[in-house]
Amino acid sequence: MTGRAVPEWVGKTPDAKVPPRVRLRIWERECGICHISKRKIQPGEAWELDHKIALANGGKHCESNLFPALKDKHREKTKADVAEKSKVASVAKHHVGIKRDTSRPIQSAPLPASGKTPRIVKTPLKPRKLYR
Repeated sequence: MTGRAVPEWVGKTPDAKVPPRVRLRIWERECGICHISKRKIQPGEAWELDHKIALANGGKHCESNLFPALKDKHREKTKADVAEKSKVASVAKHHVGIKRDTSRPIQSAPLPASGKTPRIVKTPLKPRKLYR
């Protein structure tokens, strides 16, 4: 027997912080290789943990779905994941028959060409005479 089995870490919430001991286990499991660019992360390079299957696309916040990724590559992948989620949601809405709201808000009158806001002059009310 080589060692004790360690249970997989699972975040209690999707935004739960990954403990340092789990970050180290993930780093060692992947031999410090960025799972996006497939190159070794050098000492001092900025890296983050990336969900291989994005949370927005149904992935879990657990140790087996987390992988080291270079910071810039992680940003690119996150942007692509958000675009994918948006496309999937758009297609799903279309299939269900939900249409985009095409109404437009009422636009106000344009400001004068001078760029200054018009001055509102209030005329004082004339006192009313009371008749009996």
